[in-house]
Amino acid sequence: MFVVSVSLSKSVPRDADAVIVGLTQVSGTPALVDLPSALEKDLTKRWGTSPLAVALDLGAKTKSGSTVILPTAGGVRLVVVGLGDVDVTPEQVRRAVANGVRALARLEPASPLHVVVSLDLVEPEVIKGAAEGALLGAYTYTKVGSEPDELLRVVTVVSPSTKLEAKDAVTAAVAIAAGVNQTRDWINTPANILYPETFAAAAVATSKKAKLEVEVLDEKALAKAGYGGILAVGMGSERPPRLVRISYAPRGARNHLALIGKGITFDTGGINIKPGDSMYTMKCDMSGAATVISAIQVIAELGLKISVTVYAAMAENMPSGSAQRPSDVITMYGGTTVENYNSDAEGRLVMADALARAAEDKPDLLVDVATLTGACVVALGERTAGLMASDDQTADRLLDAAEAAGEAFWQLPITDEVGDQLISKVADLRSGGHRWGGALTAAAFLQRFTDGIDWAHLDIAGPAFNEKEPYDYVPSGGTGVAVRTLVALAQSLQG
Repeated sequence: MFVVSVSLSKSVPRDADAVIVGLTQVSGTPALVDLPSALEKDLTKRWGTSPLAVALDLGAKTKSGSTVILPTAGGVRLVVVGLGDVDVTPEQVRRAVANGVRALARLEPASPLHVVVSLDLVEPEVIKGAAEGALLGAYTYTKVGSEPDELLRVVTVVSPSTKLEAKDAVTAAVAIAAGVNQTRDWINTPANILYPETFAAAAVATSKKAKLEVEVLDEKALAKAGYGGILAVGMGSERPPRLVRISYAPRGARNHLALIGKGITFDTGGINIKPGDSMYTMKCDMSGAATVISAIQVIAELGLKISVTVYAAMAENMPSGSAQRPSDVITMYGGTTVENYNSDAEGRLVMADALARAAEDKPDLLVDVATLTGACVVALGERTAGLMASDDQTADRLLDAAEAAGEAFWQLPITDEVGDQLISKVADLRSGGHRWGGALTAAAFLQRFTDGIDWAHLDIAGPAFNEKEPYDYVPSGGTGVAVRTLVALAQSLQG
C-alpha cells in the first residue's frame, strides 16, 4: 500500500501544489480562515482583487460540503471549503478537508499532489480530523489488474502548535486512516478473489506484519471443536469456512476487549436465495470481520494499553445440495442447539459461535460488528448504524466512542417480547421469527451467547457499503465504518 507522508508545519511549504482553506461566518460576514498572508498578497496582486472576492464570485459558500477551487496562480491551487460555524468540530474539519481533496481529484492531476491544509488548527483532535479527512477523502479502489492511481504524495497540516499531542494526533490519523482504507479494500475485493481461505490468509499476513499473534481454524479444526454455526453456513459452498483469532496483549494492560466480526465473503441467501438485485453487493457481507481485523492492527500500531482479542468468523453462504435448510437443528459451539428458521439469516449463526468462544476468554467487554439485518437499514437508513447492548452503561461507552470518532450510531432496544420469537419446539433456541423488529430479534439471539458479559452489538448493514456517489470522506463501495469507533473505544478503556 502506498504511504502518504503527513506532517505538521507552521507555514505553507514552497513546493505545495494546493492549499485548502476554510470559509466561515464571522459576525455574519463570510471570511477565509487562516489564508497565509504571503499567499493572499500574491493572489491579490495577480488577480487585482482579494481571494475572498474571487471565491464568492465562483460560488463559494460557508455551508459544509461547499467546495470551490480558485484558478491556478503561480502553480498553487487554492481550495476553499465551507466550514459552517466558526467553532468547528473535528468531524466538520474531517468532512471539509475530504471534500477539498475530492475536488482536487476531479481535476485528474498528472502526478500525486502535495496538499496543504491551512485551517487555523490548534487542538489535537481537530488536527487529527484534518489529517484523517485528507487521507480518507483521497481513497480510491484500484481496479483488478491495474496499477494504483495515487492522488496524494504529501499532506502538510499547518498549525502553530508544537506540542507532542499535536504530533501524536497526526501519527494516530495516519494509522487510523490506513486501517479504514485497508477495510475498504477488503470489502471492495470481488468474492471470487476474497473468500474464506484467502481472507484468512490476508488477515494472517497483515497481523504478523503488525506483530500480532494469529491463529486460523480450518474446516477440520472447526468440526473438531464443535463450531456448528460456522460450519452450517459454509456447508453449501465449495470454499470451506475459517475462524481467525488475533490477539494483542501489551505489558501493563488492565482491561480486555473482545471484538467479533461477521465475515460472510458472499451471501446468496443460501436455500432462501436473495433476489438478484439484492445479491449484487453481497461481497460486502464480510465488512464486520474486515473492521475488527483492521481495528486491532491500528490499536497495536498505536501501542494502546489494552488487551484485545479478535474473532473473525468467515464463510460463504451458497445454495447447493449440501447447503443447510430452514428447520435444520444445529449444535453451536458450547452445545446450545438452534433451529434454523431462514438460511438468509446466516450471520447470526457464525457470530453466535464466535461470541461463545470469545466469552470463554472472560473479557471485560464484548463488541460484535456485523452487516446483520436489512431491518436495521429500514429503521435507521443508509448512513446510521444500529447499536444494541446488554445495558445502557455499555451502550453509552460505545456512543461516546462513536461521537469521539465522528461516526453515526443510534441505540435500539432489545425488548422483552422479541425473546418470544426465539422459542423453539425442537431445539434450545430458534434463530429468528417474523419480520417486524428483525434487528432487535437478531440482537436478542446473539445476546444468548455472551455468557452475561457486558456486550454491545453494532449492526452496520446501512453504512458499511455506499452504492451511491461519494460524499465527504465516504467513497462509493466499502466505507470502513466502525474502525474509528472501535479504536476510540479502545483508547477510552485503557487501564
